[in-house]
Amino acid sequence: VRAATQDREMVGALGVNQSWLFTGVFFLGCALAGLGGAVQLPKGGADLLMDFNILTSVFVVVVIGGMGSLPGAYLAAVIISVLNVFGVSYMPQSTLVLMFVVMVVVLIFRPFGLFGKEEVAGEHGQVGEPERPIKPAGLRVRMLVLAGLVLLGLIPVLGSNFAEVLATDILIFCLFAASLHFMLGQGGLVSFGHAAFFGGGAYVAALLVTYADTPMELAMVLAPLGAGLAAVVIGWVCLRSTGVYFAMLTLAFAQLLWSLVFQWGDITGGDDGLVNIWPSAWASSNTVFFYLALVICVGGILLLRHAAHSPFGYALRAARDSARQAEAMGIHTKRIQWVAFAFAGAMAGIAGGLFVFSKGSVFPNELEIARSFDALIVVFLGGVKTLSGGWVGGASFEAVKDYLTRFEYWRLALGLLIIGVVILAPEGIVGSLRKLGERIGFLNAAEDKR
Repeated sequence: VRAATQDREMVGALGVNQSWLFTGVFFLGCALAGLGGAVQLPKGGADLLMDFNILTSVFVVVVIGGMGSLPGAYLAAVIISVLNVFGVSYMPQSTLVLMFVVMVVVLIFRPFGLFGKEEVAGEHGQVGEPERPIKPAGLRVRMLVLAGLVLLGLIPVLGSNFAEVLATDILIFCLFAASLHFMLGQGGLVSFGHAAFFGGGAYVAALLVTYADTPMELAMVLAPLGAGLAAVVIGWVCLRSTGVYFAMLTLAFAQLLWSLVFQWGDITGGDDGLVNIWPSAWASSNTVFFYLALVICVGGILLLRHAAHSPFGYALRAARDSARQAEAMGIHTKRIQWVAFAFAGAMAGIAGGLFVFSKGSVFPNELEIARSFDALIVVFLGGVKTLSGGWVGGASFEAVKDYLTRFEYWRLALGLLIIGVVILAPEGIVGSLRKLGERIGFLNAAEDKR
């Protein structure tokens, strides 16, 4: 199995059926997880959230111990368990973040865990279809996008007040998803804690309005600055690690920020949040705020696309594809990734600032892990290897979710729909539509139009 994860082509040449191999590993892992769930029944019982609650702890234990190290996982499990007992007994408020603090400290000094080794996956060449070069969209695609924007701008005229509010929510979420897509698709940086910057921007704006009576315009400017500064600090620490270790560090910092907001009730309002954060008088109507969100969100997405086509974007993709070759050409890969991380965080902060004024309030759940996972889901649904995957996935997800929530079993229907899209369109919505367009002759396959 270890050989297959490092060089699939070599293992395949030896006649090993890799599909059966990984299926067996998956089966064994799931069986052991089921056994663990059954063993803990006398202690904690069973509930609908037990899988999500244990998932984060398991990831933390594996990362602290080191990927692929069973002794490391055992030692990390003992350390976390002992510290949790200590925290419950002497520092009850620390139990929300104690294991994340331990993980951050360990990964700062041991970037690959206590007994882990540096990840080498991908050093032996790319598996599957090579990624296409990213070029500006062709005339037909631009005309389609322009027509879509015109129809979007006509929503206040043709639609209802509810349609305006829904469209505003979708626009904000699209910008949030596009900011994560830039970091993930262009930089190869998988973040589990991108909600820290979305919620961070929202709280920066809300705190300024609440305690400094800051006008909306200034708060909207300072929200991305605050989120961007947080991304600079967090990125400086997280980029010491790579792969899963990097992703888990971003999750740890997001959890730390959530805990700070949740427990610092005298300032942030705690679980009650901050309310009465309304736009300025000129933007108080739903129609005006919709157009404001349309301009800012579309402008932000275009800025992200422009950055992807700039020399900075090409350097970022070079650092993603082969850090060694990029370094040999004189590209400071860590610095490029750091700038991209901060830039994506600032763009998420813009979305957060818009969000708090659109809702008039903000609560700690905007910093939760679930919010980050929502963004990750829509990026993969839209298509990681396309420039439009973030906002297309975000718009599709939010629109479908709004429709399905009217039914009783909407969570089941949404889950089945996501699974269906992944199976039928493994390259995402945009990637599959691109292939379909080339097949029917709408797009010229010789010229990559995305």
